[in-house]
Amino acid sequence: MTRVKICGITRNEDALACAHAGADAVGLVFYPPSPRYVEVARAAEIAGVLPPFVSTVGLFVNPTAEALRAVLGEMHLDLLQFHGDEPPEFCAGFGVPWLKAVRVKAGLDLVQYAFRYRQAKGLLLDAYVEGTPGGTGLSFDWSLIPAELPLPVVLSGGLEPANVAQAVQRVKPWAVDVSSGVEARKGIKDATKIAAFMEGVRSAEV
Repeated sequence: MTRVKICGITRNEDALACAHAGADAVGLVFYPPSPRYVEVARAAEIAGVLPPFVSTVGLFVNPTAEALRAVLGEMHLDLLQFHGDEPPEFCAGFGVPWLKAVRVKAGLDLVQYAFRYRQAKGLLLDAYVEGTPGGTGLSFDWSLIPAELPLPVVLSGGLEPANVAQAVQRVKPWAVDVSSGVEARKGIKDATKIAAFMEGVRSAEV
């Protein structure tokens, strides 16, 4: 079963909709420029309503160590997700498992990238858009993903109910990550779209 993370949660009811639909993880964005940004008190409240066995993932873009530790001092995160230029030594410095996001474009050696970040739990592959660290809702050329990467792949970028089955069948990622593809508007999820996305993932594996 391909695992599913639904990112950019800003409301308790959206977190619960993800859990009831069968999502494995929800993502909380700690990057103030994002329209899906949540302050730590709000994030802790969202995490607090989740039932057992649904992971909480904190998304950061070039945070200071102090800012990240302040979040961890206020709430528990199961996984950290780094979307900036953080070196592997920084990512590994908080005693919490982590993912490294990479914006895929032609000419990038993903095998070498994975080797550099080999302590990560996986690589989150997203679309490259100049000046934007992620969350663009755009897909990328999946043929740029090597057949054999030394880390689990979390596929992101432009996924939605209509294309996630094809993505899972073609890329065979460990997990998929969606945000804008299941939204009513930025930061507000749509429970019907979440359920349809989960059904798309399941249908790919029949």
